[in-house]
Amino acid sequence: MMDWSDRHCRYLFRLLAPNARLYTEMVTTGPLIFGGEEQHRRHLQFSAEEHPVALQLGGSDRDDLARATKIGVDWGYDEINLNCGCPSERVQRGAFGACLMAEPSLVADCVKAMVDVAPSHIPITVKHRIGLDYDERYSFVRDFVGTVADAGCKVFIVHARNAVLKGLSPKENREVPPLRYDVVSHLVRDFPALTFVLNGGLTSAAQCVDLLDESTSTPPILRPHGVMLGRAAYHDSCCLTQVEQALFGTPVRTREAIIEKIIEYTAREIAATKHRSHPVRVRDVARHTLGLFAGQVGGKAFRRMLSDPLLLAENDPELFRRALPYQSQYDDHRQPFLDAMAG
Repeated sequence: MMDWSDRHCRYLFRLLAPNARLYTEMVTTGPLIFGGEEQHRRHLQFSAEEHPVALQLGGSDRDDLARATKIGVDWGYDEINLNCGCPSERVQRGAFGACLMAEPSLVADCVKAMVDVAPSHIPITVKHRIGLDYDERYSFVRDFVGTVADAGCKVFIVHARNAVLKGLSPKENREVPPLRYDVVSHLVRDFPALTFVLNGGLTSAAQCVDLLDESTSTPPILRPHGVMLGRAAYHDSCCLTQVEQALFGTPVRTREAIIEKIIEYTAREIAATKHRSHPVRVRDVARHTLGLFAGQVGGKAFRRMLSDPLLLAENDPELFRRALPYQSQYDDHRQPFLDAMAG
């Protein structure tokens, strides 16, 4: 999620889901190879709390991807992911994203170069769609996966929609092409030695559990090995927490406890970066917390305060506490709110 899942966002996600694997926004190889220290910090820095965390790369030049992979490994990432699913027509020394699915041998060549420079314990994974434009032949995605797997990729994150490269915007590409989860089941059947993570259209914990629980269908179907959430987790933080609790039984933090951690984190980041050319400010963190009280009493006031330019200009981490819905006029609603979070 470009411009969304930066390190401040991922820190919040880690508070909400201790067992999730987190992914960076897609980073093209250019800034990593040709950028200086400031560029590297911007694109690569992460907190120790974020582990396990994967670096997602965009590119199609095998040498550039190998160099970017080595940089990511040196920075301490737990996985390097090649994006072959973004429905973008932008080009930087060659195409990147979903259009690469039309060239499986090129993707395999890139993956092989990435595998060769990564230690054996750092997986090289690929995120992709199930087809291009209006071609819904299963053989297309099957042959793509088979070719790339032969190059050393063992984990595939599958957005279960086609990517329509001409005629649909990136937003429309997340909504218009129909979801076909059965294609992922067929991949699981045909490649039993590989791992498949399903992405696309997931908006609730119930969906995620249903997709992964083999006891919920008769006769049983072949299930993905994991699920990936994106914008649903961003816009409604409760969704991510509920998935974590449903799949791992993790005790749920109250939103109050999460806000306290966010205040500590923001103060730490402001202090650590105050002498840099691009210091962290409260607004950098606040923009990712706006979904924390989605659907809750006082949620609109919370979002309004954390979006107010004058309040953000104070650059005071205590703004998060001042914005809590059960402060001042919301005192009477504090207990129902806490009960809702615990449920």
